[in-house]
Amino acid sequence: MAATRRLLGQVLKDLGFLHEGQVQEALMLQREKGGRIGEILIELGHLQKAELARGLAQQAGLPFVDLATRTLDPKALEKLDVGTARAFGVVPIAIENGALSVALSDPLNVSVLEDLRFTTGLEVRGVVADEGAVRAAIDKHYRDDATQAKAKLKELVAEFAREGAKLDLEDRGAMAAAAPVVKLLNYVLYQAIRDRASDVHLEPFETDFKIRYRVDGALFELEAPPPHLAVALISRVKVMADLDIAETRLPQDGRIELTVGGRPVDLRVSTLPTMYGESCVLRVLDRSVVALDIDNLGIAEETRRRLRELIELPHGIVLVTGPTGSGKTTTLYAMLNESNREDVKVITVEDPVEYDLEGIVQIPVNEEIGVTYARVLRTILRQDPDVILVGEIRDRETAQTAIEASLTGHLVFSTLHTNDAPSAIARLVDIGVEPFLITGTLRSVIAQRLVRRVCSGCRTEYVPTDEVLRELGVAREAIGESRFARGKGCEACSFTGYRGRLALAEILDVDERLRHAVLDHASTGELRKIALEGGMKTLREAGLRAIFEGSTSVEEVLRETLHEVS
Repeated sequence: MAATRRLLGQVLKDLGFLHEGQVQEALMLQREKGGRIGEILIELGHLQKAELARGLAQQAGLPFVDLATRTLDPKALEKLDVGTARAFGVVPIAIENGALSVALSDPLNVSVLEDLRFTTGLEVRGVVADEGAVRAAIDKHYRDDATQAKAKLKELVAEFAREGAKLDLEDRGAMAAAAPVVKLLNYVLYQAIRDRASDVHLEPFETDFKIRYRVDGALFELEAPPPHLAVALISRVKVMADLDIAETRLPQDGRIELTVGGRPVDLRVSTLPTMYGESCVLRVLDRSVVALDIDNLGIAEETRRRLRELIELPHGIVLVTGPTGSGKTTTLYAMLNESNREDVKVITVEDPVEYDLEGIVQIPVNEEIGVTYARVLRTILRQDPDVILVGEIRDRETAQTAIEASLTGHLVFSTLHTNDAPSAIARLVDIGVEPFLITGTLRSVIAQRLVRRVCSGCRTEYVPTDEVLRELGVAREAIGESRFARGKGCEACSFTGYRGRLALAEILDVDERLRHAVLDHASTGELRKIALEGGMKTLREAGLRAIFEGSTSVEEVLRETLHEVS
Protein backbone atom coordinates (compact mmCIF):
# COMPACT_ATOMS: atom_id res chain seq x y z
CA MET A 1 0.00 0.00 0.00
CA ALA A 2 2.78 2.41 1.00
CA ALA A 3 4.61 1.65 -2.27
CA THR A 4 1.68 2.89 -4.42
CA ARG A 5 1.03 6.02 -2.35
CA ARG A 6 1.23 9.07 -4.63
CA LEU A 7 3.55 11.94 -3.76
CA LEU A 8 1.76 14.98 -2.39
CA GLY A 9 3.43 17.33 -4.90
CA GLN A 10 2.10 15.22 -7.80
CA VAL A 11 -1.41 15.15 -6.29
CA LEU A 12 -1.46 18.94 -5.88
CA LYS A 13 -0.24 19.40 -9.47
CA ASP A 14 -2.96 17.08 -10.80
CA LEU A 15 -5.56 19.13 -8.90
CA GLY A 16 -4.26 22.25 -10.65
CA PHE A 17 -3.12 23.97 -7.45
CA LEU A 18 0.62 24.06 -8.34
CA HIS A 19 3.06 23.86 -11.22
CA GLU A 20 6.32 21.86 -11.31
CA GLY A 21 8.60 24.85 -10.56
CA GLN A 22 6.78 25.56 -7.27
CA VAL A 23 7.05 21.91 -6.21
CA GLN A 24 10.79 21.86 -6.98
CA GLU A 25 11.34 25.11 -5.03
CA ALA A 26 9.58 23.57 -1.99
CA LEU A 27 11.55 20.30 -2.30
CA MET A 28 14.83 22.25 -2.36
CA LEU A 29 13.83 24.10 0.84
CA GLN A 30 12.76 20.80 2.44
CA ARG A 31 16.19 19.28 1.72
CA GLU A 32 17.88 22.30 3.35
CA LYS A 33 15.67 22.78 6.40
CA GLY A 34 13.44 19.71 6.75
CA GLY A 35 9.71 19.90 7.56
CA ARG A 36 6.54 18.87 5.72
CA ILE A 37 6.31 19.87 2.08
CA GLY A 38 2.69 21.05 2.44
CA GLU A 39 3.62 23.49 5.21
CA ILE A 40 6.61 24.75 3.18
CA LEU A 41 4.34 25.42 0.16
CA ILE A 42 1.98 27.44 2.37
CA GLU A 43 4.93 29.44 3.82
CA LEU A 44 6.11 30.20 0.28
CA GLY A 45 2.63 31.49 -0.58
CA HIS A 46 2.14 28.90 -3.35
CA LEU A 47 -0.75 27.08 -1.64
CA GLN A 48 -3.80 27.81 0.54
CA LYS A 49 -4.58 25.72 3.65
CA ALA A 50 -7.90 24.55 2.16
CA GLU A 51 -6.08 23.42 -1.02
CA LEU A 52 -3.54 21.49 1.07
CA ALA A 53 -6.40 19.76 2.92
CA ARG A 54 -7.97 18.72 -0.41
CA GLY A 55 -4.63 17.39 -1.63
CA LEU A 56 -3.99 15.42 1.57
CA ALA A 57 -7.52 13.98 1.42
CA GLN A 58 -6.99 12.76 -2.14
CA GLN A 59 -3.55 11.35 -1.27
CA ALA A 60 -5.03 9.44 1.71
CA GLY A 61 -7.99 8.23 -0.35
CA LEU A 62 -10.50 9.97 1.94
CA PRO A 63 -13.37 12.33 0.99
CA PHE A 64 -12.92 16.09 1.57
CA VAL A 65 -15.65 18.06 3.38
CA ASP A 66 -16.09 21.84 3.50
CA LEU A 67 -17.22 22.38 7.10
CA ALA A 68 -18.16 26.01 6.40
CA THR A 69 -21.09 24.83 4.25
CA ARG A 70 -21.91 21.63 6.18
CA THR A 71 -24.55 21.38 8.93
CA LEU A 72 -23.36 19.10 11.73
CA ASP A 73 -25.69 16.46 13.17
CA PRO A 74 -26.36 17.19 16.90
CA LYS A 75 -26.63 13.43 17.60
CA ALA A 76 -23.18 12.90 16.10
CA LEU A 77 -21.74 15.74 18.21
CA GLU A 78 -23.07 14.04 21.36
CA LYS A 79 -20.95 10.97 20.63
CA LEU A 80 -17.69 12.79 21.45
CA ASP A 81 -16.84 14.96 24.44
CA VAL A 82 -14.81 18.15 24.10
CA GLY A 83 -11.66 16.53 25.54
CA THR A 84 -11.60 13.76 22.93
CA ALA A 85 -12.49 16.15 20.09
CA ARG A 86 -9.68 18.55 20.98
CA ALA A 87 -7.14 15.84 21.89
CA PHE A 88 -7.60 14.10 18.52
CA GLY A 89 -8.30 17.21 16.40
CA VAL A 90 -11.58 15.77 15.06
CA VAL A 91 -15.22 16.87 14.88
CA PRO A 92 -18.19 14.47 14.38
CA ILE A 93 -20.39 15.46 11.42
CA ALA A 94 -23.01 12.74 10.90
CA ILE A 95 -24.30 9.27 11.80
CA GLU A 96 -25.28 7.24 8.72
CA ASN A 97 -26.24 3.54 8.74
CA GLY A 98 -24.88 3.11 12.28
CA ALA A 99 -21.47 4.59 11.36
CA LEU A 100 -20.09 7.87 12.73
CA SER A 101 -18.40 10.20 10.23
CA VAL A 102 -15.70 12.43 11.71
CA ALA A 103 -13.72 15.22 10.05
CA LEU A 104 -9.95 14.87 10.60
CA SER A 105 -7.62 17.86 10.57
CA ASP A 106 -4.66 15.53 9.88
CA PRO A 107 -5.40 12.74 7.36
CA LEU A 108 -2.04 11.10 8.21
CA ASN A 109 -3.41 10.47 11.71
CA VAL A 110 -5.93 7.78 10.67
CA SER A 111 -4.96 5.67 13.71
CA VAL A 112 -7.32 7.88 15.77
CA LEU A 113 -10.24 6.22 14.00
CA GLU A 114 -9.46 2.98 15.87
CA ASP A 115 -9.40 4.85 19.21
CA LEU A 116 -12.71 6.52 18.36
CA ARG A 117 -14.27 3.11 17.66
CA PHE A 118 -13.40 2.13 21.25
CA THR A 119 -14.65 5.44 22.60
CA THR A 120 -17.99 5.53 20.78
CA GLY A 121 -18.77 1.83 20.25
CA LEU A 122 -19.62 2.70 16.62
CA GLU A 123 -18.00 2.09 13.25
CA VAL A 124 -16.05 5.30 12.50
CA ARG A 125 -15.34 6.71 9.05
CA GLY A 126 -12.90 9.53 8.40
CA VAL A 127 -13.25 12.48 6.07
CA VAL A 128 -10.76 15.35 5.74
CA ALA A 129 -11.39 19.04 6.47
CA ASP A 130 -9.24 22.15 6.74
CA GLU A 131 -7.47 22.28 10.12
CA GLY A 132 -8.74 25.79 10.89
CA ALA A 133 -12.31 24.77 10.02
CA VAL A 134 -12.11 21.75 12.38
CA ARG A 135 -10.86 23.99 15.20
CA ALA A 136 -13.61 26.55 14.52
CA ALA A 137 -16.28 23.81 14.53
CA ILE A 138 -15.04 22.46 17.90
CA ASP A 139 -15.05 25.99 19.36
CA LYS A 140 -18.56 26.59 18.04
CA HIS A 141 -20.21 23.34 19.12
CA TYR A 142 -18.41 22.50 22.38
CA ARG A 143 -18.18 24.58 25.54
CA ASP A 144 -15.29 23.81 27.88
CA ASP A 145 -15.36 26.17 30.84
CA ALA A 146 -14.03 25.11 34.26
CA THR A 147 -17.48 24.31 35.74
CA GLN A 148 -18.41 22.09 32.82
CA ALA A 149 -14.99 20.40 33.01
CA LYS A 150 -15.56 19.27 36.63
CA ALA A 151 -19.06 18.03 35.76
CA LYS A 152 -17.72 16.13 32.74
CA LEU A 153 -14.98 14.50 34.81
CA LYS A 154 -17.55 13.32 37.39
CA GLU A 155 -19.75 12.00 34.58
CA LEU A 156 -16.86 10.00 33.06
CA VAL A 157 -15.86 8.58 36.47
CA ALA A 158 -19.51 7.55 37.02
CA GLU A 159 -19.60 5.92 33.57
CA PHE A 160 -16.52 3.87 34.43
CA ALA A 161 -18.10 2.88 37.78
CA ARG A 162 -21.18 1.63 35.91
CA GLU A 163 -19.27 -0.31 33.28
CA GLY A 164 -16.31 -1.30 35.45
CA ALA A 165 -18.20 -4.26 36.87
CA LYS A 166 -18.25 -5.82 33.39
CA LEU A 167 -14.46 -5.67 32.99
CA ASP A 168 -12.04 -8.45 33.85
CA LEU A 169 -9.69 -6.75 36.32
CA GLU A 170 -6.97 -9.29 35.52
CA ASP A 171 -7.03 -8.42 31.81
CA ARG A 172 -5.03 -5.18 31.61
CA GLY A 173 -5.32 -5.03 27.83
CA ALA A 174 -9.12 -5.20 27.91
CA MET A 175 -9.27 -2.55 30.65
CA ALA A 176 -6.95 -0.24 28.73
CA ALA A 177 -9.14 -0.53 25.63
CA ALA A 178 -12.49 0.00 27.45
CA ALA A 179 -14.38 3.02 26.10
CA PRO A 180 -14.85 4.76 29.51
CA VAL A 181 -11.11 4.44 30.25
CA VAL A 182 -10.14 5.87 26.85
CA LYS A 183 -12.57 8.78 27.26
CA LEU A 184 -11.50 9.53 30.83
CA LEU A 185 -7.77 9.58 30.01
CA ASN A 186 -8.38 11.72 26.91
CA TYR A 187 -10.26 14.20 29.06
CA VAL A 188 -7.59 14.31 31.78
CA LEU A 189 -4.88 14.92 29.16
CA TYR A 190 -6.94 17.57 27.39
CA GLN A 191 -7.63 19.38 30.68
CA ALA A 192 -3.94 19.34 31.58
CA ILE A 193 -2.83 20.65 28.18
CA ARG A 194 -5.58 23.28 28.10
CA ASP A 195 -4.47 24.56 31.52
CA ARG A 196 -0.80 24.67 30.36
CA ALA A 197 0.31 21.92 32.74
CA SER A 198 3.96 20.84 32.58
CA ASP A 199 3.39 17.42 34.22
CA VAL A 200 0.50 15.02 34.88
CA HIS A 201 0.80 12.67 37.89
CA LEU A 202 -1.24 9.43 38.22
CA GLU A 203 -0.56 8.14 41.74
CA PRO A 204 -2.11 5.06 43.40
CA PHE A 205 -2.18 4.92 47.22
CA GLU A 206 -3.56 2.38 49.70
CA THR A 207 -7.10 3.78 49.84
CA ASP A 208 -7.25 6.34 47.02
CA PHE A 209 -5.98 7.28 43.57
CA LYS A 210 -4.77 10.83 42.91
CA ILE A 211 -4.62 12.63 39.57
CA ARG A 212 -2.62 15.84 39.86
CA TYR A 213 -1.03 18.20 37.42
CA ARG A 214 1.58 20.91 37.74
CA VAL A 215 0.82 24.38 36.42
CA ASP A 216 3.38 27.20 36.79
CA GLY A 217 5.36 25.05 39.22
CA ALA A 218 2.42 24.34 41.61
CA LEU A 219 0.52 21.02 41.86
CA PHE A 220 -3.29 20.89 41.58
CA GLU A 221 -5.48 17.87 42.25
CA LEU A 222 -8.31 16.85 39.91
CA GLU A 223 -11.56 15.23 41.00
CA ALA A 224 -10.43 12.04 42.78
CA PRO A 225 -11.41 8.95 40.74
CA PRO A 226 -12.13 5.62 42.51
CA PRO A 227 -8.94 3.65 43.44
CA HIS A 228 -9.80 0.69 41.18
CA LEU A 229 -9.42 3.05 38.20
CA ALA A 230 -5.63 3.29 38.70
CA VAL A 231 -4.65 0.04 36.93
CA ALA A 232 -6.95 0.72 33.96
CA LEU A 233 -5.82 4.32 33.42
CA ILE A 234 -2.10 3.61 33.83
CA SER A 235 -2.39 0.57 31.54
CA ARG A 236 -4.04 2.84 28.94
CA VAL A 237 -1.11 5.29 29.19
CA LYS A 238 1.34 2.39 28.74
CA VAL A 239 -0.53 1.15 25.66
CA MET A 240 -0.40 4.66 24.13
CA ALA A 241 3.34 4.93 24.95
CA ASP A 242 4.02 1.46 23.50
CA LEU A 243 5.27 0.10 26.85
CA ASP A 244 4.92 -3.46 28.21
CA ILE A 245 1.63 -3.46 30.14
CA ALA A 246 2.40 -6.85 31.69
CA GLU A 247 5.63 -5.57 33.29
CA THR A 248 4.75 -3.80 36.54
CA ARG A 249 7.88 -4.51 38.61
CA LEU A 250 10.38 -2.39 36.67
CA PRO A 251 10.44 1.34 35.81
CA GLN A 252 9.68 2.08 32.16
CA ASP A 253 10.02 5.17 29.95
CA GLY A 254 8.16 5.97 26.76
CA ARG A 255 6.72 8.69 24.60
CA ILE A 256 3.26 9.65 23.29
CA GLU A 257 2.73 12.05 20.38
CA LEU A 258 -0.62 13.86 20.24
CA THR A 259 -2.10 16.71 18.24
CA VAL A 260 -4.20 18.92 20.50
CA GLY A 261 -6.07 21.90 19.10
CA GLY A 262 -4.05 21.67 15.89
CA ARG A 263 -0.63 21.77 17.57
CA PRO A 264 1.73 18.84 18.20
CA VAL A 265 2.25 17.89 21.85
CA ASP A 266 4.88 15.42 23.04
CA LEU A 267 4.27 13.47 26.27
CA ARG A 268 7.27 11.82 27.97
CA VAL A 269 5.98 8.90 30.06
CA SER A 270 7.71 7.52 33.15
CA THR A 271 6.32 4.65 35.24
CA LEU A 272 7.65 3.58 38.63
CA PRO A 273 6.62 0.57 40.77
CA THR A 274 5.39 1.58 44.27
CA MET A 275 3.90 -0.27 47.25
CA TYR A 276 0.37 0.16 45.88
CA GLY A 277 0.88 -0.24 42.14
CA GLU A 278 2.56 1.73 39.40
CA SER A 279 2.93 5.50 39.67
CA CYS A 280 2.97 7.29 36.32
CA VAL A 281 4.15 10.80 35.41
CA LEU A 282 3.66 12.38 31.98
CA ARG A 283 5.89 15.36 31.15
CA VAL A 284 4.01 17.63 28.73
CA LEU A 285 6.30 19.12 26.09
CA ASP A 286 4.04 21.63 24.36
CA ARG A 287 6.27 23.98 22.41
CA SER A 288 3.47 26.54 22.00
CA VAL A 289 3.57 27.38 25.75
CA VAL A 290 7.36 27.47 25.98
CA ALA A 291 8.79 30.89 25.14
CA LEU A 292 11.72 29.93 22.89
CA ASP A 293 12.47 33.61 22.46
CA ILE A 294 14.63 35.83 24.68
CA ASP A 295 11.97 38.58 24.59
CA ASN A 296 9.35 36.15 25.96
CA LEU A 297 11.34 34.88 28.95
CA GLY A 298 9.92 37.58 31.24
CA ILE A 299 13.35 38.83 32.32
CA ALA A 300 14.53 42.42 32.75
CA GLU A 301 15.61 44.44 29.70
CA GLU A 302 19.16 44.78 31.05
CA THR A 303 19.43 40.96 31.40
CA ARG A 304 18.02 40.38 27.90
CA ARG A 305 20.63 42.73 26.47
CA ARG A 306 23.43 40.84 28.27
CA LEU A 307 22.15 37.44 27.02
CA ARG A 308 22.30 38.75 23.46
CA GLU A 309 25.88 39.93 24.03
CA LEU A 310 26.83 36.45 25.30
CA ILE A 311 25.41 34.83 22.14
CA GLU A 312 27.84 36.88 20.04
CA LEU A 313 30.97 35.77 21.94
CA PRO A 314 33.51 34.13 19.59
CA HIS A 315 34.48 31.40 22.09
CA GLY A 316 34.38 30.49 25.77
CA ILE A 317 31.93 28.82 28.18
CA VAL A 318 28.61 30.26 29.36
CA LEU A 319 26.88 28.38 32.20
CA VAL A 320 23.24 28.54 33.33
CA THR A 321 22.72 27.33 36.90
CA GLY A 322 19.78 26.67 39.19
CA PRO A 323 17.74 23.82 40.67
CA THR A 324 15.57 21.44 38.63
CA GLY A 325 12.59 23.26 37.14
CA SER A 326 14.17 26.72 37.21
CA GLY A 327 13.92 27.22 33.43
CA LYS A 328 17.60 26.64 32.59
CA THR A 329 16.86 24.65 29.43
CA THR A 330 14.27 27.17 28.20
CA THR A 331 16.75 30.04 28.58
CA LEU A 332 19.44 28.11 26.71
CA TYR A 333 17.01 27.12 23.93
CA ALA A 334 15.94 30.77 23.58
CA MET A 335 19.61 31.80 23.26
CA LEU A 336 20.32 29.03 20.73
CA ASN A 337 17.21 29.98 18.76
CA GLU A 338 18.54 33.52 18.44
CA SER A 339 22.01 32.39 17.35
CA ASN A 340 20.52 29.91 14.83
CA ARG A 341 21.46 31.63 11.57
CA GLU A 342 22.66 30.50 8.14
CA ASP A 343 26.26 31.39 8.96
CA VAL A 344 26.35 29.64 12.36
CA LYS A 345 26.44 25.86 12.86
CA VAL A 346 24.89 24.81 16.19
CA ILE A 347 25.16 21.28 17.63
CA THR A 348 23.59 20.14 20.92
CA VAL A 349 24.09 17.02 23.05
CA GLU A 350 21.22 16.51 25.51
CA ASP A 351 19.69 13.96 27.87
CA PRO A 352 16.98 13.87 26.56
CA VAL A 353 16.40 16.21 23.60
CA GLU A 354 13.37 18.15 24.87
CA TYR A 355 12.35 20.24 21.84
CA ASP A 356 13.18 19.97 18.16
CA LEU A 357 14.83 23.16 16.96
CA GLU A 358 14.78 23.52 13.19
CA GLY A 359 18.21 24.04 11.66
CA ILE A 360 20.08 22.77 14.74
CA VAL A 361 21.78 19.35 14.95
CA GLN A 362 20.58 17.71 18.19
CA ILE A 363 22.08 14.52 19.63
CA PRO A 364 20.45 12.48 22.44
CA VAL A 365 22.69 10.88 25.10
CA ASN A 366 22.31 7.12 25.50
CA GLU A 367 24.64 5.91 28.26
CA GLU A 368 23.50 2.25 27.93
CA ILE A 369 25.28 1.97 24.58
CA GLY A 370 28.15 4.28 25.52
CA VAL A 371 26.83 7.47 23.91
CA THR A 372 27.91 9.70 26.81
CA TYR A 373 28.25 13.49 26.99
CA ALA A 374 32.06 13.34 26.88
CA ARG A 375 32.21 10.83 24.01
CA VAL A 376 29.70 12.74 21.85
CA LEU A 377 31.47 16.04 22.63
CA ARG A 378 34.77 14.70 21.33
CA THR A 379 33.06 13.59 18.10
CA ILE A 380 31.19 16.91 17.77
CA LEU A 381 34.50 18.77 17.52
CA ARG A 382 35.13 16.97 14.20
CA GLN A 383 31.74 18.19 12.88
CA ASP A 384 32.94 21.83 12.49
CA PRO A 385 30.43 23.55 14.84
CA ASP A 386 30.48 27.22 15.86
CA VAL A 387 28.21 26.88 18.91
CA ILE A 388 27.85 23.78 21.14
CA LEU A 389 25.23 23.10 23.82
CA VAL A 390 26.08 20.47 26.44
CA GLY A 391 22.88 19.57 28.30
CA GLU A 392 24.66 19.32 31.66
CA ILE A 393 28.20 19.28 33.04
CA ARG A 394 28.02 16.26 35.35
CA ASP A 395 31.62 15.17 35.86
CA ARG A 396 35.26 16.04 35.32
CA GLU A 397 35.44 14.31 31.92
CA THR A 398 32.49 16.31 30.49
CA ALA A 399 33.85 19.56 31.95
CA GLN A 400 37.31 18.86 30.55
CA THR A 401 35.97 18.15 27.05
CA ALA A 402 33.77 21.30 27.15
CA ILE A 403 36.86 23.33 28.11
CA GLU A 404 38.86 21.78 25.26
CA ALA A 405 36.04 22.75 22.88
CA SER A 406 36.07 26.36 24.07
CA LEU A 407 39.90 26.54 23.87
CA THR A 408 39.74 25.46 20.21
CA GLY A 409 37.54 28.42 19.26
CA HIS A 410 34.01 27.22 20.05
CA LEU A 411 31.29 28.92 22.08
CA VAL A 412 29.96 26.37 24.60
CA PHE A 413 26.70 26.66 26.55
CA SER A 414 25.85 24.29 29.41
CA THR A 415 23.99 23.90 32.72
CA LEU A 416 25.17 23.16 36.24
CA HIS A 417 23.25 22.45 39.45
CA THR A 418 24.23 25.17 41.94
CA ASN A 419 22.25 27.65 44.05
CA ASP A 420 23.83 30.85 42.75
CA ALA A 421 26.31 32.12 40.17
CA PRO A 422 29.51 32.29 42.33
CA SER A 423 28.91 28.71 43.55
CA ALA A 424 29.32 27.47 39.95
CA ILE A 425 33.05 28.24 40.05
CA ALA A 426 33.45 26.29 43.32
CA ARG A 427 31.49 23.40 41.77
CA LEU A 428 33.83 23.23 38.75
CA VAL A 429 36.87 23.16 41.08
CA ASP A 430 35.11 20.50 43.16
CA ILE A 431 34.67 18.14 40.19
CA GLY A 432 38.37 18.46 39.38
CA VAL A 433 38.76 21.31 36.88
CA GLU A 434 42.01 23.23 37.30
CA PRO A 435 41.49 26.92 38.29
CA PHE A 436 43.73 28.15 35.41
CA LEU A 437 41.43 26.36 32.91
CA ILE A 438 38.34 27.95 34.51
CA THR A 439 39.83 31.45 34.28
CA GLY A 440 40.92 30.84 30.69
CA THR A 441 37.54 29.67 29.39
CA LEU A 442 34.61 30.68 31.65
CA ARG A 443 33.02 33.91 30.38
CA SER A 444 29.76 34.17 32.32
CA VAL A 445 27.46 32.35 34.77
CA ILE A 446 23.69 32.95 34.77
CA ALA A 447 21.82 31.84 37.93
CA GLN A 448 18.07 31.57 37.45
CA ARG A 449 14.79 31.05 39.31
CA LEU A 450 11.18 31.03 38.12
CA VAL A 451 8.44 32.88 40.01
CA ARG A 452 4.72 32.90 39.25
CA ARG A 453 3.31 35.96 37.51
CA VAL A 454 0.33 37.76 39.12
CA CYS A 455 -2.82 37.05 37.06
CA SER A 456 -3.75 40.10 34.98
CA GLY A 457 -7.45 39.20 35.19
CA CYS A 458 -7.75 39.53 38.99
CA ARG A 459 -4.70 41.67 39.80
CA THR A 460 -5.18 44.14 42.68
CA GLU A 461 -2.70 46.67 44.03
CA TYR A 462 -2.00 47.30 47.71
CA VAL A 463 0.35 49.22 49.98
CA PRO A 464 2.74 46.81 51.78
CA THR A 465 2.87 46.75 55.57
CA ASP A 466 6.07 47.42 57.55
CA GLU A 467 6.24 43.71 58.39
CA VAL A 468 6.29 42.72 54.70
CA LEU A 469 9.01 45.28 53.96
CA ARG A 470 11.03 43.99 56.91
CA GLU A 471 10.82 40.43 55.55
CA LEU A 472 12.06 41.67 52.20
CA GLY A 473 14.81 43.71 53.84
CA VAL A 474 13.64 46.92 52.14
CA ALA A 475 13.15 50.40 53.62
CA ARG A 476 9.83 52.14 52.84
CA GLU A 477 11.69 55.05 51.22
CA ALA A 478 13.26 52.60 48.74
CA ILE A 479 9.91 51.57 47.22
CA GLY A 480 9.00 55.13 46.24
CA GLU A 481 5.66 55.23 44.39
CA SER A 482 5.67 51.48 43.62
CA ARG A 483 2.42 49.63 44.35
CA PHE A 484 2.68 45.95 45.24
CA ALA A 485 0.27 43.52 43.51
CA ARG A 486 -1.47 40.23 44.27
CA GLY A 487 -4.12 38.17 42.50
CA LYS A 488 -7.56 37.75 44.14
CA GLY A 489 -8.21 34.55 42.17
CA CYS A 490 -10.51 34.10 39.16
CA GLU A 491 -11.57 31.38 36.72
CA ALA A 492 -8.78 32.34 34.27
CA CYS A 493 -6.10 31.44 36.84
CA SER A 494 -8.05 28.56 38.47
CA PHE A 495 -8.46 30.82 41.54
CA THR A 496 -4.72 30.76 42.33
CA GLY A 497 -4.06 34.45 41.70
CA TYR A 498 -1.21 33.53 39.32
CA ARG A 499 -1.02 32.86 35.59
CA GLY A 500 2.28 32.18 33.82
CA ARG A 501 5.81 32.58 35.14
CA LEU A 502 8.74 34.93 34.74
CA ALA A 503 12.46 34.40 35.24
CA LEU A 504 14.70 36.07 37.82
CA ALA A 505 18.38 36.06 36.90
CA GLU A 506 21.75 37.08 38.29
CA ILE A 507 24.65 37.26 35.86
CA LEU A 508 28.24 36.90 37.02
CA ASP A 509 30.72 38.08 34.38
CA VAL A 510 34.20 36.71 34.89
CA ASP A 511 36.45 39.81 34.86
CA GLU A 512 40.14 40.28 35.69
CA ARG A 513 39.57 40.62 39.47
CA LEU A 514 37.55 37.40 39.58
CA ARG A 515 40.16 35.53 37.54
CA HIS A 516 42.89 36.48 40.03
CA ALA A 517 40.62 35.45 42.93
CA VAL A 518 39.92 32.03 41.34
CA LEU A 519 43.65 31.44 40.79
CA ASP A 520 44.21 32.37 44.46
CA HIS A 521 41.62 29.68 45.46
CA ALA A 522 39.20 32.30 46.92
CA SER A 523 36.11 30.98 48.72
CA THR A 524 32.60 31.28 47.27
CA GLY A 525 31.87 34.09 49.73
CA GLU A 526 34.89 36.06 48.55
CA LEU A 527 33.98 35.49 44.90
CA ARG A 528 30.45 36.69 45.63
CA LYS A 529 31.75 39.86 47.32
CA ILE A 530 34.00 40.67 44.33
CA ALA A 531 31.13 40.03 41.89
CA LEU A 532 28.79 42.36 43.85
CA GLU A 533 31.48 45.06 43.92
CA GLY A 534 31.77 44.58 40.16
CA GLY A 535 28.06 45.37 39.72
CA MET A 536 26.39 41.93 39.78
CA LYS A 537 22.66 42.17 40.59
CA THR A 538 21.49 39.31 42.86
CA LEU A 539 18.44 37.10 42.43
CA ARG A 540 16.85 38.92 45.37
CA GLU A 541 17.37 42.28 43.63
CA ALA A 542 15.83 40.89 40.42
CA GLY A 543 12.87 39.69 42.52
CA LEU A 544 12.44 43.11 44.17
CA ARG A 545 12.39 44.75 40.75
CA ALA A 546 9.62 42.36 39.65
CA ILE A 547 7.64 43.12 42.86
CA PHE A 548 8.00 46.89 42.34
CA GLU A 549 6.73 46.49 38.77
CA GLY A 550 3.72 44.53 40.07
CA SER A 551 4.70 41.45 38.00
CA THR A 552 4.96 38.98 40.89
CA SER A 553 4.11 38.77 44.59
CA VAL A 554 6.18 39.13 47.76
CA GLU A 555 5.45 35.49 48.67
CA GLU A 556 6.93 34.19 45.40
CA VAL A 557 10.16 36.18 45.75
CA LEU A 558 10.59 35.19 49.42
CA ARG A 559 10.02 31.53 48.50
CA GLU A 560 12.56 31.49 45.67
CA THR A 561 15.26 33.87 46.91
CA LEU A 562 15.14 33.57 50.73
CA HIS A 563 18.72 32.28 50.92
CA GLU A 564 19.96 34.90 48.45
CA VAL A 565 19.74 37.94 50.79
CA SER A 566 22.93 39.93 50.33
